Amino acid sequence: MSEETPGFDEKPEVPVDGTPDEPQAADSAKEEAAAPAGDAAQDVALLAQLDQARTALSERTADLQRLQAEYQNYRRRVERDRITVKEIAVASLLTELLPTLDDIGRAREHGELVGGFKSVAESLETVAAKMGLQQFGKEGEPFDPTIHEALMHSYAPDVTETTCVAILQPGYRIGERTIRPARVAVAEPQPGAAPKSESAEGDKPSGEDADAADKG
Repeated sequence: MSEETPGFDEKPEVPVDGTPDEPQAADSAKEEAAAPAGDAAQDVALLAQLDQARTALSERTADLQRLQAEYQNYRRRVERDRITVKEIAVASLLTELLPTLDDIGRAREHGELVGGFKSVAESLETVAAKMGLQQFGKEGEPFDPTIHEALMHSYAPDVTETTCVAILQPGYRIGERTIRPARVAVAEPQPGAAPKSESAEGDKPSGEDADAADKG
């Protein structure tokens, strides 16, 4: 009978070429091959999210710019309307004062603007001027139907165009807005009268006439 040595178990022999480790090596290779593929998919997903974020940012920026433009236009409209309402209110008030200003002007022309009445009248005129009221209309200026209203008409030999020869009632404006035209008397050149320059040349003798006169 053969005797077995106690305490020693028989172990399988391991080949030198490491054949038993082949399954582990295959798993490692698979993991290494799968890792780059996973990273590429993750990069694609991140790029897609980045593109979406950029698109959303562009849309929100465009919305903000549109809202800012609309707000600026709204502010300009409100300011323009506010100025318009103010100008209308001022023009309405000053229009009601025009007859009083006319009375003051007539009193000044007749020398009746004296004493306390003079001080009150001048204060009223100063306040009206501060509110933007401007008087216009002078004798000798050309007639302009947009700012003048002709109440009297005549002919005059000393004018070359339709001219305001008398201011019957001054006109008033606020800025560029006329609230009352100047009421005037106008004069036109005499019908058939030649301009002064032509008549002067006609009265001057020609060179031949002058020579004939000298010879005579």
